[in-house]
This record gives sequence, structure tokens and C-alpha cells, in this order.
Amino acid sequence: MPAKAREAVDQKLKALPSLPGCYIFRDEEGLVLYVGKALSLKSRVRSYFQKSSQHGTRIARMVSRVRDVEWIVTDSELEALILECNLIKEHRPPYNVRLRDDKSYPYIVVTKEKFPRVLFTRKLRKDGSRYFGPYSSAFSVRDTLQLLHKVFKLIPCGKSWSGDAVQKPCLYFHMERCMAPCAGLAEPNEYKREISNVILFLEGKSDTLIKSLESRMQEHAEALEFEHAAKLRDTIENIQTVMERQKVIAGDSKDQDVIAVVKDDRGAAVQMFYVRGGKLIGQRTFYLDGAAETNPSEAVEEFVKRYYTDAPEVPSEVLLPVEIAERTIVESWLRGKKGRSVHVTVPQGGEKLKLVEMAANNAELALQQFTQEELAKEEWSAEAAQALQDALNLPAPPERIEGFDISNIQGTAPVASMVVFEGGQPAKNEYRRFKIKYNPESPDDFAMMRETILRRFKNYKENNPKFAKLPDLIMIDGGRGQLNAAIKALDELGIVLPAIGLAKKQELIFLQGSPEPVQLPLNSAGLLLLRRLRDEAHRFAVSYHRKLRDKRLFGSPLEEIPGVGPRRRRMLLRAFGSVANIRRASIEEIAAVPTLTETLARKVKEALE
Repeated sequence: MPAKAREAVDQKLKALPSLPGCYIFRDEEGLVLYVGKALSLKSRVRSYFQKSSQHGTRIARMVSRVRDVEWIVTDSELEALILECNLIKEHRPPYNVRLRDDKSYPYIVVTKEKFPRVLFTRKLRKDGSRYFGPYSSAFSVRDTLQLLHKVFKLIPCGKSWSGDAVQKPCLYFHMERCMAPCAGLAEPNEYKREISNVILFLEGKSDTLIKSLESRMQEHAEALEFEHAAKLRDTIENIQTVMERQKVIAGDSKDQDVIAVVKDDRGAAVQMFYVRGGKLIGQRTFYLDGAAETNPSEAVEEFVKRYYTDAPEVPSEVLLPVEIAERTIVESWLRGKKGRSVHVTVPQGGEKLKLVEMAANNAELALQQFTQEELAKEEWSAEAAQALQDALNLPAPPERIEGFDISNIQGTAPVASMVVFEGGQPAKNEYRRFKIKYNPESPDDFAMMRETILRRFKNYKENNPKFAKLPDLIMIDGGRGQLNAAIKALDELGIVLPAIGLAKKQELIFLQGSPEPVQLPLNSAGLLLLRRLRDEAHRFAVSYHRKLRDKRLFGSPLEEIPGVGPRRRRMLLRAFGSVANIRRASIEEIAAVPTLTETLARKVKEALE
């Protein structure tokens, strides 16, 4: 660390209080490197910078990059824990342990509406709905949903209804498979009882549900309502059939999350089992990036904090493989999220220990598979980079490749994309997109490409941190013309970088300064890498173009007026009823709308005219 930078950090260290709170390390560009918490900020933060400190390679590298230290004091260690989780979620610091899922898992959601729907989803939203899962198989989720719609009178069409009569009831109503809220025929309390039974089933409390259904069946039988009793009997049999498929692994019917971690020099794999009502309903595998140098206890603690920050539910018991230093604080935090008691325990024997061991065995297998996949990716990427170096006469295998593409329809809403591959894999946080400013009457892809390259590398020369890295190779989606436009832009800026154009026809590679294109075998790893890059650039450009085009076609003209945000748009539309009425109004009438000034009203009038 330079002497001047070290002096600035030392001044901050002297001001640290001996109080609980969170600390933030930033680099010279102000980017957050690391977020941590401490019972005593003074002793914890200073420990990073003492000469006697024995840091691992990763933490030592992080400390060498620190140029600023910030802190936030809290009233307790629990508040510090909550704040730490929120700050990590907001900033995603590169030196904190990062939670990476191996895939997107399916959930069942019970929506928060007057007449809730029960749906399949892979996305968790903070919308007040109840989420159940994750489940290991999408097939099993759809099978469960099919059963639920067969057993309970839910909304089979998946549409949202207010309960007002807006249409005639469909065939499902006449088959007694739906209460028809679309036709105003559903009784809210009866529907609420159906949803309560669904939730009992999804919570794993099938025994409670069956007892309730058996009681209702008995009541109907005693009242000689044998048809209703027979339907409830069939419902009970269907639920019992599903219960028999579920693996019973605990005899105490508790809701538990079972966590196991396995580490190697690349990172850590975490296996979670979800036990509800004593039955294993699902499992999930995570990978912890940056956990190679942490001990198992720290890895588990970091995982628990990262996972339960956004977890859809908190069980009554969490089983861990090792003791964690902040177990009491974590218990208090989870209790606050759940609203009632949560126990975090490390089992020493019995069924609970067997559960943790079973999860550990699965984590070991997952880590082995992950390691093999990563090694295969690295080998393929190295082969592809070497093939490109040989074919394109590059000074070294390209580590960072940037791909550019243009998207427009006859010149309308033109956009450009910049996608980045590092080590042969997409670096999505490095992706950038451009709204093209040059917009002639007829489309000119060459001029648009020149503008894109100019803007990208002007940002680099102006030290814009979003464009701070230079590529080892530039790939232009197109032929000789697009490549020449890009090279012209680089020449204007005085930047020398290898650039190629990849034409879709025959997959020809056009080289800078070479009259003849290069044609690699279709099974070449180098060509496959370039094609992946081109396809990703095309996808990214087209998605942005569609967004702008849809906004232009279907958006409100008010959205294009500077100074008129969502709140002012709502107030204008509330006052006048439509854009057409605003267009007919005078400047004085528009200025009379709350929060609008005469100057802004004039802008609105001019823009709409």
C-alpha cells in the first residue's frame, strides 16, 4: 500500500469507536471490497492492518487494496448482523463469501389475493405471498399441483379474480372443481378454508389436515349427506397416497433445515435438506465462492447469514454440522424473522446426526461433480484461447474478449451491445449497452458500430470505472464493413487492439489488415467460443432493442419528458384523465396540478404538441 494511502487509512483507524457495528472497506475507486461486523469496531478493524496479523492470500490481497474505511455504529450485535446482511446484499462485495446456487429450483406459491391462486414458480418475490419449497424436481411440483387442484376447489385457470361477476362460470365449476370467483359465485370464507387446507398440506401437516377432513366426513355422514362424505373420503385417500410417496426421516414431525458443508481448495459446497412435518420434501445445493481459506465453522456461519437473508421461510429448527461463533445472535435474528422460537443446534447423535451426515455425503458428491465441471470448463477455455491465438496470430491467448452487435428495425430504436467473456465464460457484470445517438433516415450499421466503439473506448480514456479494463480481443458481429468501422474508431482514439469480424455466412473471420478471411473448422473450440460470444451479443442487443421499441409503441409520451417522473405522471393523468386531455389543456391549467411549475407545464405542453 502506498505511504500516502496508508496514512489516510491510519487516520481512519485512530477514529474507530469501541462499539458494535459494521465496517466497509473501499478501494481507490470507491468500490466496496468487503463488509463485516464486529462487537468492537476498533479492535476488529485494526486487526486487519497489524503487521503481526497472519492473513490468507485472499484477505491479504483485499487489505492491500483498501484505501478507505467506513463504519456504522449499532446498538447491539444483533442489529450489526442484520445491517451486515443488508449491506452485503446491496453491494455484493467481491471479498465476502458469495453464495452461488447450482440451478433455479421450483417452488409452489400461494398468492396474497382475495381469492389466492396456487401456482408453480421459480422466482421468489417479496409480495406477501407464501412460498413452499424449494423442491428437487419440477415434475414432482407439477404432480403435486395437479393433485391439489383435484382435491381442493382452487382456481384452475391461474387467473386473478376479485370475486365480482365478470363472466359465466366455466366447465370446472359444473364439475365441482372450482368455486367460480370469476362469476361471483365463490363464498370468501369457504374459499379461505380451502386455502387453509392447502397450506396445511404444503407445510407437511398432512396428519392435521386428514383429521380435519375425517371430522367433516363424519359430520356429513351423520347428517345423511353421503355424497359429500364420499367426496371427502376420496380426498383423504388421495392425500394419503401422496404421503406414502414422501420419505419419513424424522419421528418428531418438526420443521427442520439440515445444513452440511464440504470444503476443498476451490471453495465449499453446501447441501440443504428441507424437512417438513418429519418428511423430506426437497433438497438444494449451493457453492460458496471465496470460502477456500475459511474454516468450516466460518463457512457455515457465512452461509447461514447469506441464505436466510432472503429465505422464503424459517423452520423451527436448523441443524448445523459444526458449532458457529455467533449461534446465539443468529438464533435471535432468525427468531425475529420467523416471529417465534427458532433453535440452531449441532446434533451429537441420534436421528438428527444421521440427517446431517446424509446431507454431508450429498455435499461431497456435489462438490466432486462441481470440481469436475469447473476443470472441464477451464480445459475447454484454455483450448479455445490457444486455438484463437494460433489462428489470429495474437501475441498471447486472449483472456478477455469483448463482443459488439447492433440491433434496429429499419433504423428505428437503434441500440448496441457489448458483452464480455473472461476465461471463456460470460462476465455478465461487465456487460454494457448503448442507445445509439446517430440516427439517419436510412439505417447505417457501419456508422452505428463506429459510434459504439468510440463511446466504449472514450469512456476508457476518460477513466470511467465501468469501462476500466481493456480487452485482449475485440469481436464485431459482422463482416469487413463493420470491422473497418470499428478499426476507424480505434484509430481516431489512438488505441491499438486486435479486432476481428465474424460473419454469419460460412462463419468467416475477417482480420485487421488481412485481405483474406480465416475459416476455422466448425468443431474448433476457438470458433465455438466466438460463436457463443456473438450469439450472446446478439441476444443482449435484441432484448434491449425490444424494450425500447415496446416503450416507444406502448409507453406514455409523458415518460419522455425530463422532470416528469412517475408521481407527476400519475397526478397529471388523475387531473386530466388522459394524455389527449392534457394535450388540449392550457399551460395555466397544467401548472395548476400540484408539484408542477409553469416552466415544467410549458415543457409538457411543448412535448405533447
